[in-house]
Amino acid sequence: MSRSIERLSLHRRRRIFALAEHFGIEGFLCATTVTTIDYLLGRCIPVSDARKAIGKLLQLFEIAPVNRPVLEQTLLSRISDFEDAVLEQSGLLVGADVIVTRNTRDFMNASIPALEPDKLLSMINKDLENGTEPKERNP
Repeated sequence: MSRSIERLSLHRRRRIFALAEHFGIEGFLCATTVTTIDYLLGRCIPVSDARKAIGKLLQLFEIAPVNRPVLEQTLLSRISDFEDAVLEQSGLLVGADVIVTRNTRDFMNASIPALEPDKLLSMINKDLENGTEPKERNP
């Protein structure tokens, strides 16, 4: 998932997190995203509260690692922005089906499809209306 998730409206964040928890949707945060979230939260709330929030994220999401192979593959990515390419390659390493971001345009050349959060929620809601658990759908 892209760091854009930290800027989602509170309602959408809660909805995505609740769906991930309730339906067992396997979600990943890139390791670099976690550090970005901590930095941004630390600028507006006490550090202890930021760390509690990070702890909650770690309970809900797996972490997609950033290691040497990920960085080496990033250099070969068709995505021009290095940080976005790291997200892509980290996602590929863990077998992510989609990248959730408000900035889908930067992921047009990605090897993983990118979805805006509202599109993801819409797809999940359609699955729920059809009686299909969201984790069974492959966008």
